[in-house]
Amino acid sequence: MVCLAVSLTFACNSTAWAQQAAEPGNLKYIDPSIGNVGQLLEPTRPTVQLPNQMMRMFPIRKDYIDDQISSFPLIILSHRLGQAFSVKPSAGRVSDSSFSARMAYDHDLEVLRPWEYSTYLVDEDISVKYAPGKKAGIFQFDFPENADKHILLSTYNDGPAEWRAISGNEITGIETYHGDIKVYVYAVLSEHAEFGTLTGDKAVNTTEVTGNNARAWLSFPRSTSRTIGFKYAVSLVSAAQAKKNYLNELANAGLNDLQASGQDAWQKVIGQIQVSGGTDAQKRTFYSALYRCYERPVDILEDGQYYSGYDKKTHKSNRPFYVDDWMWDTYLAHHPLRTILNPVQEEDILNSYVNMFGQSGWMPTFPVLFGDHACMNGFHSAVVFTDALNKGLRRFDVDKAYQGLLKNATQATMLPWRNGPKGPLEDFYYSKGYFPALHPGEKETNLMVDEFEKRQAVAVTLGHSYDDWALAQYATKIGRSNDAIKFGSRALNYKNLWNTNERMFMPKDDKGQWIAIDPKFDGGPGGRDYYDENNGWTYMWQVQHDIPGLIGLMGGHEKFEERLDQLFREDLGRSKQDLQVKFPDFTGIVGQYSMGNEPSFHIPYLYNYTKSPWKTQKRIRMLLDVWFKDNIFGIPGDEDGGGMTAFVVFSSTGFYPVTPGVPAYTIGSPVFEQVTINLQNGKQFKVTAKNYSVKNKYIQSATLNGAVLDTPFFRHTDIMGGGELTFVMGPKPNKSWGLKK
Repeated sequence: MVCLAVSLTFACNSTAWAQQAAEPGNLKYIDPSIGNVGQLLEPTRPTVQLPNQMMRMFPIRKDYIDDQISSFPLIILSHRLGQAFSVKPSAGRVSDSSFSARMAYDHDLEVLRPWEYSTYLVDEDISVKYAPGKKAGIFQFDFPENADKHILLSTYNDGPAEWRAISGNEITGIETYHGDIKVYVYAVLSEHAEFGTLTGDKAVNTTEVTGNNARAWLSFPRSTSRTIGFKYAVSLVSAAQAKKNYLNELANAGLNDLQASGQDAWQKVIGQIQVSGGTDAQKRTFYSALYRCYERPVDILEDGQYYSGYDKKTHKSNRPFYVDDWMWDTYLAHHPLRTILNPVQEEDILNSYVNMFGQSGWMPTFPVLFGDHACMNGFHSAVVFTDALNKGLRRFDVDKAYQGLLKNATQATMLPWRNGPKGPLEDFYYSKGYFPALHPGEKETNLMVDEFEKRQAVAVTLGHSYDDWALAQYATKIGRSNDAIKFGSRALNYKNLWNTNERMFMPKDDKGQWIAIDPKFDGGPGGRDYYDENNGWTYMWQVQHDIPGLIGLMGGHEKFEERLDQLFREDLGRSKQDLQVKFPDFTGIVGQYSMGNEPSFHIPYLYNYTKSPWKTQKRIRMLLDVWFKDNIFGIPGDEDGGGMTAFVVFSSTGFYPVTPGVPAYTIGSPVFEQVTINLQNGKQFKVTAKNYSVKNKYIQSATLNGAVLDTPFFRHTDIMGGGELTFVMGPKPNKSWGLKK
């Protein structure tokens, strides 16, 4: 149905909502627009794709508030790191300005579903529909009666590019991404078209255009159908493979076929978790979060081969090859969630990273299409591999993975946003047990340090302490006892920056002297001289691998609990405006707690290590209720392709992995009356909350498979073996439950 008049808006909306409500199972609760307006930084995008597949599309616009679309990409190549092949319909004269013109659309006439997209371009009276495949996609453009019909083709990246007409309804294209990666497209049009380019502002018929920022146009006679289909496939391997991908997926498929198969693919993964109870809003938040967890990474295997940006070669493979994973964001919850929902896929992902090590010489930490993206800090791939290993995942080269992790830990630079060999600052760290910082105003003399990202000395020390702990666990598992001792010792380096007077992790200079700073606010933009994106109050808790040790530093369990209370109540000490100008990632604020940034995820669960587990239940419910809403503002920080929403999936279910690497979980407060996880081994794990209600958020008692559970912890094997975790809930805390540790 094409909506052409304002009077039909309500009818169109009613139809869209009726279709959504009729969708099978839980799909009706997914809303890709949730979080499409960011708190301060990046919004989510309404990504249309199959789960973890390479072909991704969303309209290019600033965010959901923007009522103009710049273009439609044929493929998103990397989350927030670029796309290729711009297409846009036009019903007017082709000119230089038409390529740059933005297209106004009506929000209420836009359909956003994971497997389909449609919108109405109000100024030109054109409707656009789209559906994705694995390496292919279909656009459909519905033009007005008796109007000119054009499709404008251009590129997004600098570098050699090409558009070529093979026949009246076949075109090919090449775009260069990230300087040296060739992306190929093969497309078939439903109607015969004239092909041309621009000379100055004059449209000229030709069959080929090449060069940087190559632009071309397709024009269709007015006598042809109003509806123009644009079916295409993309390849990173070759032009021939692009055509083969087309034949594999689209030779006998149309738009409706792709939509139907896409819906089935999403139903398969979303239907793996069934919930009952809770409000529709909570279900929308939950299932939309689960959808985000399948946005990344993506499989770029094409017909038994893939192009690798890690050695610039094409490789044959009988297993998927995954890219586009930002492990600083995803090691905390996203990877652990996958070890439950799809351990086979997690093994394939880790196998990809082992191959990347073999191809590049380094174990990746931000594996994207063009290679390991130098971003953030830490070698958290060590945590991801150790977590998988300790949960029984083995379908990757365990010894080769260790070689890569060991090389990172002993030969790679630890500097944030830098890749490559170590330097003098790493040698200092190995010798002294902490990363040295500069005094305020002191000039940086190490040329390897990023001018903006700085040293992040405290964050680097804490992050690598966790990574080294993970490597020690891995070494123990494979019988490398000497390495286990070495890295087990390095895992305690965090203690070297504990300042007893400040009761916080503080920076030291290279002489071992404390640097006097305000840990709430000092350190330049994002606190990056000492911390990273958050202040010292967040990094006070970054010792997930040795919580008993952290409790000891704070003076015992009571003082640890008092400090947690203070975190959520501590005044900012300045206006929010002043804070967020300097700390734009510090969002979702509760006291000094930042729900909107990944290092904070585990913190509310730390009450389970005190005599007050009920405070975890209170905090988790409050944080979910306040900061994760089912609307365009519903994500409190940069979501980063599953990094943040995996926290929502875990916490809404009722538990969370505080220490990835340890095959265990700690309990929060379930949002639903029952959650059933259908495991790939054929078993089920259920979380049931008796006396459930919004008010009854406190656990009164619990059983695991019928046996009394009086601790807020349980094992990974308890999930994977199948069974039921049952809670009796109440409106007031049972302060004696969960005290057995």
